[in-house]
Amino acid sequence: MGQRPLFPLPFVPLPTLACSALSLPNEPVDQVDLARYSGEWHEIAHLPQHFQHHCADRITATYTERTDGTLAMSNACHTCDGGKGHARGVARRLADKPGALRVRYAPAWLAWLPFVWADYWIIELDSEYQWAVVGSPSKKSMWVLSRTPSMSPELFDRLRLRSGLRGYPVDKLVIAGGLD
Repeated sequence: MGQRPLFPLPFVPLPTLACSALSLPNEPVDQVDLARYSGEWHEIAHLPQHFQHHCADRITATYTERTDGTLAMSNACHTCDGGKGHARGVARRLADKPGALRVRYAPAWLAWLPFVWADYWIIELDSEYQWAVVGSPSKKSMWVLSRTPSMSPELFDRLRLRSGLRGYPVDKLVIAGGLD
């Protein structure tokens, strides 16, 4: 008498299952209410960016909804030399992707140049708008933001893991805010 196989299912290599089960699409969220997204955000972590090299800590971003549907942006930080850094910009939403914005910090008279605009994709957003993860299609930019200056280590670890599953190099994250 022949024996039945222990696993009657077709053979699928485990790495194939692991890769498909352990990845998330790198896409912006489907819905963002800009009025609720407006306000002050504290940066908890970011991937290294050349324009942030002078920031030491207390990094914040304040967004204000404007009547034309864009967001005014004001970023601030304490610098390595003890001073304060500031940057002002504007963000506009992409028509076909509510969670995808384009941002610029260049003067308004340069806004017609495509290269002054950068992608700002909200890839994770708390239903109560208490935290957000911002990324980009290239996965070279990423920020973990919170409405408060600190975040629980458990929440941060979950967001870092999910960002890693999207392909972001989370091993390079710079912790800028508190984890308590």
